[in-house]
This record gives sequence, structure tokens and C-alpha cells, in this order.
Amino acid sequence: MEQLHTYHDTTVCLTGRLSNESFNQRSSQETHGVSAGAAEIHSSGILETYWDKHSIIASTPPPSPTSREGVELLGSLFQGSQYSKLLCQPMAALDNESHQLCCLVLECLAHLFSWIPLSTSITPTLLASIFHFARFGCDLRTKAKTGPLISSTSNGQLNPGAVPTSNGEGRNGQQSEVNKADRARLGVLAMTCVNELVSKNCVPMDFEEYLLRMFQQTFFLLQRLTRENNAHTVKSRLQELDESYLEKFTDFLRLFVSVHLRRIESSPQFPIVEFLGLLFKYTFNQHTHEGYFACLDIWSVFLDFLTTKIKSRLADRESVLNRYKDALVLLLREVLNRIQFRCNQAQLEELDDETLDDDQQTEWQRYLRQSLEVVAKVMELLPSHAFSTLFPVLQENLDVYLGLRQFIVSTGSSRRLNITAENDCRRLHCSLRDLSSLLQAVGRLAEHFIGEVFAARFSDALAVVERLVEVTCYGSQTGLYDLETAVPSVLKPDLTDVHAQALAALQAYSHWLAQFYSEVHSQNQSQFINLITSAVNAGSPLITTKVPEKLLLSASHLLVSITATVRPVFLVTLPAVQNIFNRITTENQTHRLPQEAHILVCRALSNMLLLPWPNLSESEQQWQTRSSSHASLVAALTREYRTLRGTVNISPRQPGLDNVKAVIQQTLPVLRDTVDSISSESTKSRQICYQSLQESVQVTLNLFPVFIQQPDVTDEMLAFFLTLFQALRVQMGVAFTGQIIHTFLSMFTREQLAASILQEGSAGCRVVQKFLKILQVVVQEPGQAFKPFLPSILSLCMEQVYPVVAEVS
Repeated sequence: MEQLHTYHDTTVCLTGRLSNESFNQRSSQETHGVSAGAAEIHSSGILETYWDKHSIIASTPPPSPTSREGVELLGSLFQGSQYSKLLCQPMAALDNESHQLCCLVLECLAHLFSWIPLSTSITPTLLASIFHFARFGCDLRTKAKTGPLISSTSNGQLNPGAVPTSNGEGRNGQQSEVNKADRARLGVLAMTCVNELVSKNCVPMDFEEYLLRMFQQTFFLLQRLTRENNAHTVKSRLQELDESYLEKFTDFLRLFVSVHLRRIESSPQFPIVEFLGLLFKYTFNQHTHEGYFACLDIWSVFLDFLTTKIKSRLADRESVLNRYKDALVLLLREVLNRIQFRCNQAQLEELDDETLDDDQQTEWQRYLRQSLEVVAKVMELLPSHAFSTLFPVLQENLDVYLGLRQFIVSTGSSRRLNITAENDCRRLHCSLRDLSSLLQAVGRLAEHFIGEVFAARFSDALAVVERLVEVTCYGSQTGLYDLETAVPSVLKPDLTDVHAQALAALQAYSHWLAQFYSEVHSQNQSQFINLITSAVNAGSPLITTKVPEKLLLSASHLLVSITATVRPVFLVTLPAVQNIFNRITTENQTHRLPQEAHILVCRALSNMLLLPWPNLSESEQQWQTRSSSHASLVAALTREYRTLRGTVNISPRQPGLDNVKAVIQQTLPVLRDTVDSISSESTKSRQICYQSLQESVQVTLNLFPVFIQQPDVTDEMLAFFLTLFQALRVQMGVAFTGQIIHTFLSMFTREQLAASILQEGSAGCRVVQKFLKILQVVVQEPGQAFKPFLPSILSLCMEQVYPVVAEVS
């Protein structure tokens, strides 16, 4: 007992010392002293002592089935290793006092490991001892064992015969074995020690062997966690374990893969493929969504590592890939299964698809996004196999969707989907949800069909694009989103989402369509024209306020991508595009599209007229005709805005003020987006753009003094001018730039600036920030053109802005 108290007092004393010291205040002498103290704890062998004493006791009984099972688990990995017997020893049965002492030791070690460097003072024996205690987290026992307990008698000798009685104490008065929660705590503390060690990226050469041993021991723990027997499946085993222990173990796996896998991946002493097999079992038997997400992150890190390795070793790419191919194929198949309701309905229905998290996504969206990230990374490594795995499943669900036409029944002006049986509606719901997810996966595959592999994978990509065009046309023609259904709260959103995802997936292939247009358009001209025409025909009917906004935005984004990325010369002549031009340029406030969609569609229309056509020379660009058309477009879009030119004064109570502000705040974002979309384009595109916007720019400058006391309007105006200065300052010329700067400098008095700056985060403060950014653009302009403005700008900054800022800070 005296020995136990000595250990206890020493550990408590050192733990208290360590917890009260600030690492930042340690001198090198103190660090050396505490390191020496750590070594003293190591050498005292507290953990080894208790385990060794237990090993002596446990050697008397005959080998148990558990011990034999442990040896079989190790396979050939540890055969002949001095640690194989240690790892397969029976678990220690600690009494309460021994448990408390070991917890203190592990807490102490975890604190030390958090800041001392890796060194040979961290011995293999100590590592083995820590991993012995990490095994407590894998233990499923819920009742106290009647076997030997480690406890101490009054003379400090071991008493192996204390058996628990009904009052919780042994017959000789000792405390009974600790309960399941206490045993789990030992495992958690031990894994905390391990994680502190493995989180260190700087590993001395002489410590790499210790790392290998550590990972070998972790391999053993992972085998225990994923072991299946008659009593427990892997999932039920993980479900019964302490949640904190599983979190610590998952953290270890993440640290191992992200920090150290590159060090030991090629070591013949570490079975990396077998490790991935165990990680696979561990991942897909997680019983919580958070646990599954954490494991998917580990796979993402591994796939990044593998991708980087292959790119650095292109010569033996195939041999590296072949080593991991089976694991990657299994991973791809299982992740795809997990996002499909037909394979995983019970778990997927538990996911919340309404509440938004801090990243503005629901639990379902996060689940799908992280799953598709892994799918996309596997696709990058095995694109052909991924395509052959994904496309048949997609086809199967598409057949269901395309077959819905036969169930549409029209009665007068109403149309309904004649599927009413509860089971049929449920099956349709699951199929539509799966189709939506698979369409997103197909969209992620797009990048693997372009670039150097375009020709080799052309036929596969063409099959996908043709199928997507067919689906989007079908959805728009049948108007499935507008049907009456037996379960409108479920099936209508499903039908809308499938249509929107089909449009988004087709948009993802815009870069492939652009390469098709550039490289093989001349050989397959009619085929390309048919694809683009059909895609535009699918999107055009959705550019209206009469469809769900989700569909409207998907169609708008598709149109923007076709006009900005593909840029077909014939696009503006298509009847569907002409209809969109007419719809947008003649719309009134009653039928105006929501602002986000309106901006996108206006950008697409402007792109058709401003962006250079590929594959054509400068003389074939038809700039004169396009310039005239763009001027007409902008004139139509700013018709109401330009009538505000005569406004000379306003008051807060002026009738119609809100309408005036609405016109400004609706028009300027459209113009700003138009300028921003051509900011990196050729000089000709920017010249035409400025010519079209010139009158609106002058109107905005005239209105600026009128609205100087309306910070929300002024903020919008300065955002517009900032974009102009960044993209079109050369086209505006020095004279007009000077007029703008002079207007700004005269309007921003010291009192005005102070009032705005002091309201941090307000619209007025944002106005000042944008104003200063505009001045920054002018000052940074090379050459002599804008040099005359420099004295006035410096005077404003130093004499009016700086004193206010200095006072605030």
C-alpha cells in the first residue's frame, strides 16, 4: 500500500505542477527540468508495473479462447515480434485505486506529450504500455469479472484473490473492479497520449521506428474494433463502445493518414492494403452521422495523398494504382450505395433536410456533399471504372423518371400524375431522390472527360451529355414540376429537384462542349448544333416567374455557362434565345424575374454580344452589328433608370421615394454584373460595353449628390463605380475619371466621413470603404495619367479620414 501511495502522491504532485505552468513562460532550464521529470515518470514504470504484475497472475490459468482469438487476429503482421505476446495478453482487471492512479499517470503523460519533442526518452516499452491501456476502450464488458483483480495489501504486496461481493468490495475488503465507464476513461486517456504523439509532424530519424511500432499497435486495435463474432456485429460492437473513445480513435486515424502515412506507406512492415480494409469496415459500420463524416474526411485525405503520389510517379502510375484498385472500387461502390435510398433508406430518412447549419446547408446536403467529394476523388483516379459503375445505376433511375409520361392525365386545365398507391408513391420518392443524387455525381465526373483525355473518352462523355439533354428537354416539355400529385408535399419537390439537378449536371459539361466546339466541331457540326439547340430549348421555357425559383435559377446558370464558356456563333439566332431577349427587354415590374435570376439572364444575353467567338478571326467577329445590338439591350434594361436623370432633390418623406430607390437598386447590380463579366476580356469587348453603359454612368454620377444622405443607395452607386474603375478606367478616360473623383471629394466632408466611420458595420461605413478602394485603384494606376489627382487624394486621407480612424482606434 505504501508503494501505491508513493506513486499516487508523486503523480498528483507532478500533475498539479504541470497544469499550473504556462508553456510560454518556461525557460529552457525549466523545460529541461520538466523533461527530466517526465523521464523519471517513464523510468518509474508505473504503467508497466501494474501490467507486469497482472501478467504474472494471468500466466497461471490455461489460455482462454479470447487470447487465442487475439493471436489469430494478428495474422502474419506480428509473428515473431516481441510485441505480439504483449498485445495478446488478457486485459488487466484494475481495482478503483489502481484505476485512479493509472488515470493520473496517463493525464500527466498526455500533458507532457503535448509540448515535449519526440525523443528516445519515449521508449518502446512505454508506447506498448500506453497501447495496453488503449485497449480498455475496445472492451465491451459490462459486469465485474470474478477473476483475479490487481490490488494491493497493506504490506504493498499483490493480492490476486480478491473477489467482489454483493456490497461492491472484495472478500478481503478491497474495492471491486472498475465499471465500464471507468475502463473506457482509461482508453480515452491512453488514446489522448497517442494522439499527442502522432500529431507532431517533425519526426527525428531515430523516432521513425517507434512510429512504425505505434502504427502496428494501432492496427491491432483497429482489428479488435472491427472484429465480428457470434455475439456482436461490427456495428453493434462500435455502438456499445464509449463515444469519446471512438472520437479519439477516429482522430488518431485522421492524424496517421494526414501526417504520417507518407512515412510508412511503402514500409514492408506495415500492411497498408490490409489497413485500408479495416478502415473500410470501421467507416461503414459507424452508428452516428458525425462518425461517418469524420471517416469520410479520412478517406478524402488518403485519396489526396494517393493522387499526389501518382502525379509524382507517372512512370509507375499503373503499378501504384493496381495496388489500391480493389480498395478504391469497394469504396466507390459503398459510398454510392450509401447515398441511395434503395440501398440505405432507413439511415437517409433520419437526415434533417430543413434546418441549416453554420455553412448554410442541411444535414442531408452535408451528407451528400461529403459523399460526392469522395466519389469525385475516386473518379479522378479510376475515371473509366467510375463511369462504368455509375452510368448503369443512373440509367436505371432515368428509365423510371422518363416513364412517368404515361401516367400523366389531363382533365380540362389540370394535369395530374396518376400514381396514388402509397407503396408506389414511396418507391417513386426513393427513385427520384436517388436520381437527383446520381445526377450530381455525374456532374462531378465532367472534369475527367476534358483536356488530354478528351478524344479517348469522347464517346462516353457524348453518351452522358446526350442523355442529360434528353432528360432536361423531357422535364421542360412535360412540365412534371407543375403536376398535381397524390403526395404534393413530397413528390412535387422531388420532381422539381430532379429537373434542376439535370440542368446543373448539363451545365457541368459546358467545358466539354467548349472543347467539342473547338476540336471536332467541323467533323460533327450537326451533332454539336443539335446538342446546343436542345439544351437552350430545355432552358428557355423555364425563364419565367411561373416556375419554381429553383428551376429558374438552374436554367439561368445553364444559359450563362453556354454563353460564357461555349460561345457558339449561332446562339443569338436561335428562336429560343430571341424569345428570352424579348421577354427580358419588355418585362415590367409585375412580371420581372427575381433579382438573382434577372441578373444571370441579363449576363447571358450580354455575353452573347460582347464575348469573342472561338475559332474565328477578328474580322469575322461582326463587332459592329453586335455593338448595336448590345446598346439596344442596355437601353431596354435601363429604360426606367435613365428617366431619373432630372431628379435634383429628394426628401425622406417625398412620395414615391421608395420606388425611385427600388429602380436604382434593381438596375445598378445588373450593370455592375455586366461590367464584371467582361473585366478580363479583350479591349474590344470592354469598349463596346462602356459605349453601351455611358449614359447610365452619367446618370449615376448626377444622382450621387442627390442621394448622399441615403447610405443604402450610395453604397450601391459606389459599388458600381468601383467595378467601373477596376474594369473600364481606360475606356472612361482621364477627363471623365477626374469629374467622378472631383464629385466624390466634394461630397465627402469631414463631418460626413466621421458620421459614417463611427457607425462600424453600417451602410455608411461600407460607403467609405468602397470610396477608399476607388481612390486606391486610381493611385495604383501606372503612368502619369492619374497623377494630378494624387495631392487631393492624399489630403483627404491624411486630413479628413485618418484623424477620425485614429480617434476611433
